[in-house]
Amino acid sequence: MAYKEISDYGLIGNSHSAALVCNEGSIDWCCLPRFDSPSVFAALLDDRKGGRFRIRPRTPFKSHHQYFRETNVVQTVFWTDSGTVGLTDFMPCYATSTRRVIQPPEIHRIVHCIHGKVPMEVVFEPRMDYARGATTVGSSRHGATAAHETGVLSLSSDIPLKSDGARAVGRFNLGQLDSAEFVLRYGSKQPRSPRTHTCRTKLERTLDYWQRKAEGCVYRGPWRENIVRSYLALHLMIYAPTGAPVAAPTTSLPEEIGGERNWDYRFAWLRDASLTLDALFRLGHMDEADGFFNWLITLCARCGPKAQVLYDIDFEDPLDEIELDSLRGYRDSRPVRIGNAAYRQLQLDSFGEVVQTAYNYLNHRGRMTRRTWVLVESFVDAACDTWQLPDSGIWEVRSGPYHFVYSKLMCWVAVDRGIKMAEKLGHSKKLRRWREARGEIREDILARGWNRQKRSFTQHYETASLDASSLLMPLLGFLPVSDKRMASTLRRTVEELSRDGLLRRYRTDETEDGISGSEGAFLWCSFWLVRNLISMGRTGEAIALYEKLLSYGNRLGLFPEMVDPVSGEALGNFPQALTHLAAITTGLDLAKALEESAAGTKGAGVEVQHEEHSQQFLAEVAS
Repeated sequence: MAYKEISDYGLIGNSHSAALVCNEGSIDWCCLPRFDSPSVFAALLDDRKGGRFRIRPRTPFKSHHQYFRETNVVQTVFWTDSGTVGLTDFMPCYATSTRRVIQPPEIHRIVHCIHGKVPMEVVFEPRMDYARGATTVGSSRHGATAAHETGVLSLSSDIPLKSDGARAVGRFNLGQLDSAEFVLRYGSKQPRSPRTHTCRTKLERTLDYWQRKAEGCVYRGPWRENIVRSYLALHLMIYAPTGAPVAAPTTSLPEEIGGERNWDYRFAWLRDASLTLDALFRLGHMDEADGFFNWLITLCARCGPKAQVLYDIDFEDPLDEIELDSLRGYRDSRPVRIGNAAYRQLQLDSFGEVVQTAYNYLNHRGRMTRRTWVLVESFVDAACDTWQLPDSGIWEVRSGPYHFVYSKLMCWVAVDRGIKMAEKLGHSKKLRRWREARGEIREDILARGWNRQKRSFTQHYETASLDASSLLMPLLGFLPVSDKRMASTLRRTVEELSRDGLLRRYRTDETEDGISGSEGAFLWCSFWLVRNLISMGRTGEAIALYEKLLSYGNRLGLFPEMVDPVSGEALGNFPQALTHLAAITTGLDLAKALEESAAGTKGAGVEVQHEEHSQQFLAEVAS
């Protein structure tokens, strides 16, 4: 079976772990019982030996899949010459009458014949622990069992399965209205009849759970369907026992096909956490936002301003980064990595991310505990003490360290937001020192981060190369978008890093980042361009670019980390939390801009306007 496009996958999960199921009925990636556990199925990273769990017709077919409306339950439909079959995939996640959420380590697959008669096949081929060592598969009366030195799992099946020791296979025919159920359970040594798993009841309750989540989104404006889908996708990337958000549920999906820019994203970054909180507040999920903020503050309180940039989902150090020999990588993109060495890096922007989060919380909630303020104060002090140091930057380069402009900018944000909170809360003790530091950081950025020859802010003080993160300067209030330096930076950034509105983070052929090869356009950066267009009052162009970026989501509304700016192919780990967060906040910003627009820019008039002027800004840059 050839590799599928990354965009051919849908994500199911239960806020403990997740699985990727392709549009041809194969689960090709799953780690159980947690996001960061060793893989059970990894055909995504090695088509021949990674392992999969596939259900599909035995005859030629066409297929597509989609989510049940406003849920995280996937349905795949297969059309054959003899009939049509539907396959429903989900991981149970539902609330009891006492509001306790049930999330067993199970994958449920229900296949039913919609009409006609269709010959089907199920292939159960797990390769546990990243295909390291032997996984033994045996069959029994009610299904099959897989055993490895690291653990066991069982597959309960309506269909008799035969095993050759490495996989179990079942062939069956479905007539109209016939169905079959399959339940995979981690940690179970013996399969039992699927009927005892109450698949249908768990399906109904899981559908209800996710639909209730979606109904809780107060937003009812344009692009609601896209925004709600991103909100639901984010929930599939939050580890419920601790509240830790993973950057993505996958590892080592390449930023360039055949390249070595392949990283493990199954960890929690402070940066992602702060952005998640803002999105929850703006969507009206106040209780979730409160819980998330308490998680972040508790995490930061453990280490204070020495907090790392990322943690594992239990708030410990991530695994030390290693390269696997057992998997050859997606389309031979080596190496396959587990663990992430970036947790050892100094990234000064973390101070700004945490303090900005606290600032947003105070603005939304109007209150802050003494314990939280003491922690915020320590982060502001740390920014004042360390902003002059070089670091590894937001992109976690493996060369340097350098004096990154964005890192200095976020130290300025930490101090600026600290000052504003102190003024609001009546804490004046450190204001004088903080105001002096804020001014010093600002002067340093303007003097050393600005390149007169390029007429642009640069990536770091030691280079003339540009970086898309400069687009955050006006969005964070450092300079207005109307400032001549900012306008020039925006123009030069689009000239050098953009292709039809798709922005690369930086030019890898100009920047020594410690890794060879190139990468795709980073969607998160492209959403920054939309927000700058909004600030410039170019709402029509912002809408056009926003909707273009939405088109890079797949049929299910899931976004990758990057796309190839020429082919549009999805690249990088998938789905990517940062991209979904950007889709939410940018959509909400656009909706607000529309509300504030003059009467002539509303409704159908805006559609005409942005269609006519969709390439105006980019065309001006090109000319």
